[in-house]
This record gives sequence, structure tokens and C-alpha cells, in this order.
Amino acid sequence: MKPIWIVDDDQSIRFVLEKALMRENLPTRSFTHPREVLQALTHVSPEDCPQVLVSDIRMPGGSGLDLLAQVKERMPGLPVIIMTAYSDLDSAVSAFQGGAFEYLPKPFDLTKAIELIRRALEESQREAVGAVDVDSTPEMLGQAPAMQDVFRAIGRLSQSNVTVMITGESGSGKELVARALHKHSQRAAGPFVAINTAAIPKDLLESELFGHERGAFTGAQSMRRGRFEQADGGTLFLDEIGDMKFDLQTRLLRVLSDGSFYRVGGHSAIKTNVRVIAATHQNLEQRVAEGAFREDLFHRLNVIRLRLPPLRERREDIPVLTRHFLQQSAQQLGVEAKRISEAAVALLQDFSFPGNVRQLENICHWLTVMAPAQAIEPKDLPPEVLSPSVVSLVPSPTVTHTVNGAFEPAQVPETPAPLVNGSHASSALKPLVLNMPGEDWQSGLEAQAMALLANGRTDVWDELTKRFEATLIQTALAHTRGRRIDAAHKLGIGRNTITRKIQELGLE
Repeated sequence: MKPIWIVDDDQSIRFVLEKALMRENLPTRSFTHPREVLQALTHVSPEDCPQVLVSDIRMPGGSGLDLLAQVKERMPGLPVIIMTAYSDLDSAVSAFQGGAFEYLPKPFDLTKAIELIRRALEESQREAVGAVDVDSTPEMLGQAPAMQDVFRAIGRLSQSNVTVMITGESGSGKELVARALHKHSQRAAGPFVAINTAAIPKDLLESELFGHERGAFTGAQSMRRGRFEQADGGTLFLDEIGDMKFDLQTRLLRVLSDGSFYRVGGHSAIKTNVRVIAATHQNLEQRVAEGAFREDLFHRLNVIRLRLPPLRERREDIPVLTRHFLQQSAQQLGVEAKRISEAAVALLQDFSFPGNVRQLENICHWLTVMAPAQAIEPKDLPPEVLSPSVVSLVPSPTVTHTVNGAFEPAQVPETPAPLVNGSHASSALKPLVLNMPGEDWQSGLEAQAMALLANGRTDVWDELTKRFEATLIQTALAHTRGRRIDAAHKLGIGRNTITRKIQELGLE
């Protein structure tokens, strides 16, 4: 059997892989830097040619990606596995676009590494693809297995024009993934146009997407090109697609089907060459079942689905993301980057991050400005991390909020409650009270759940979730004196999310 070649300047890595492969009766040959590999390929006999090449990506003697390119020129069918301790998107994409068989982040599970090498042994031919220049700073970071899956998917989709659906919670980085898909695609030279369909009123969204002719409606004093025209030759990112109105879904389906559309008020069809990437935080299958989203449009958009994990499912990424955002914030403000202690990082890893990566980034901005010393200790972390609010689900006519750390009552307006799904919010969303940490709020939650269950309710989850969300939003708005953007920032959610929630919960 032909040997497996291992290239790594770390002797311990070479030793571990050699011994593990030897136990599998797989012959090996090891090298310390790429020059040795290239010299060996020049003089190697056909029977001693490598069957699989496993290479580190960064070595003092050269780059594993450069070695990959040169090996692929000589042996296009050789499966190459790239190893790296730098678990970022650029490394993954560059490896796949250089023709790598797979990407193996360090530290790796030895059993899985051997399984991967065995799969590579079965690989007979892999077509090489051209590498794309990437910036020195990675646009996405993540060592968690779920993020590595995302990186692999981006790498494999980089040479395809297939429609992609990105799902994930608010703040998890859906637009970053869309930009990465565009940046590493054959459309990278074209425009990347993003539009949040939930943030634009229905009456304006049609014009935003498709443009309008002069005089098409009151105020249309000139012709305007829509986002589909602006994105011609590039990528159009449709964020929060699940909130799009039903009649507009029909027009979108038509564009996706034949690539043509009409401006509002126009009579001539316009052809466009656009790759569409959609994103949503909603369960589109459920929206389809409810009749709120077209099933044919769902299947048209849902060709490839990428799920972005929330930050609480990738806590191992919090240390590297924190240090990255602290460095980024320092560069933006023109100051020296602050260091963060392991104890402070451990507290961040224990935090639930309802606002996901966006909330962590905001916390790092806050620390760059507010932390008194260059070394960030646990006591320097913001209040929401040190002592998160404890919610008691007990009906009360008041909602309390904090001012300078003290809890003070805020009167609930006595105006008639707005409608929520056709019923008054006073009955659907009873006010809640925020108690001091340490009180038995779980008992209050249990009492509320038991009361609803005893009344034969079958929507207990939705009911209590709505009350919980309404209380958080009302409390944050009271704290920020009604400023929605500040309230969203405090809660760790996006501006569009708080606007949508206010509308859904009838809190206008």
C-alpha cells in the first residue's frame, strides 16, 4: 500500500498520527516542512507516491496552502487534508478552493482524524478549483464543530450559484455568512446588495425590490432602480424573508423562476442575473403550514439550508471571539487593545447571550470604553453579565426597572390595552414584575403554569413566553425612557427584532 504523507513542523503531531496510523496498518512518511515534500515528489518512485497528504497550514518552512497548490499541479487526484490551529473561515475556504479533500481543525479527535484519512484513501479524484484572494483578517471565527460545518459548507458552495437559505436566531451572523458566500464566489466582482424585508413597510417594499417608473404612484418623481437591478451580476441578500407579505412572495417567485420582473408602473420586462441568498429566524415550515408563506417559494429558496448555531451552542468560541472583538474595538477607537482575564472569560462563557454574537460584540465595545484598566477583570463586566435580571411570572399592575442599580416602580399606563391577535393585551399579556435576584421566581412561574393548565389551556408555552418577552421589552423601554434602539442594545437584540416584537405583542 502506498504511504500517507504527514507534513507538520510539530513533532508531537507527527508522532501521534504516525502511531495511530501504524495501529491501523497504514504506512506513513513524515516531513517537517513543505520543501522536503516537493523535493521528495521530484524523485519518488510510483509505488512510493503518497496515497493521501496530511499537511499543516502554517509552518516556518512555508505555507500548507502553497504546498497544496503545487502538489495539485503535479498530482491533481491526490487527496489533501489541511490541518490548522487557526480555525477561521478564510482557512477553510482557501483550503477547499485550493482543492483540499477536507479541513481538520486542531486540536482534533484522533479517532475522527483517522476516519477522515480512511475516507480520503477512498477518494480517487477531486477536481481542483482556483483559489480566491482573501483578506488577512478573517470575517468569521469559530472552532466549534457547528461553525466548522458552516465553514465547510461555504467552501463547498463557493463555486456554485445555487440559492441558499440561512436560518438562525437574531444576532447569530446571518448577513456575515451571506457576505462570505458572495466574497468567495465567482460573483465576488459583482455587487452585494442586502435588504431587510421586515424593516421596510409593505407599501414601499415592492418599489425597493423591483424599482418604479416615474409617476407610478404619488411621490414617484423619477425612475428608480430596485435592488434586483442593483444586484445584477452579483448577490442579493433578502434578510427576514419569513416576514414578507404574501402578495410580494408571488412576485419574488416569478423573478426566481425566470429572472425577469417589471418595475412598479412599468410595462417592459427587465432581465436580471442575480444569486439570491435568503435568511430568516422563523420556522418557515410552520409558516407554510399556517398559510402565511408560499410553499412553492419555500422550496425555491430552500435549495441549500445553512443553520447558524446560537452562541450558547458554541461556548468554546467565546474566548477567541471576545479577544477578536476587543482588538477590533480598539482599532476603531484608536486605543490600545485591552486584555481580558481567564476568570472574566469564564463568566462570559456562562452567560446565555440571548443576543448572540452581536451582543458579545456590543459588550466588547462597552468594555473597551468603560473598563477602567487595561486588564479586564470579572468586576469590570457589564451588569447584565454579572447579575442578570431574575424574572418572576406573577401578575401585577406594575413593572419595576433599575435606575443606578436600585429597583424602582414604574407605573403601567392606564390607557386601553392594544389588541393582540384580536383580543385585548390586558387579558392576553398580563404585566409581570422583576424581583430582586434570589427570590423564588421559579415558584411564580410554576404557579402561573399550573393555573393556566388547570383552566384547560393548550397554549401555555406561547402565553408565558409572550408575557416574558413583553415584560423584558417594557422594562427596557422604561429604563431607556422609551428609546427603542437603546432598549434593544440593552437587551442584546437587534433594532428590527424589538420593533417586530413590539408590533407582535401589541405594545405600540
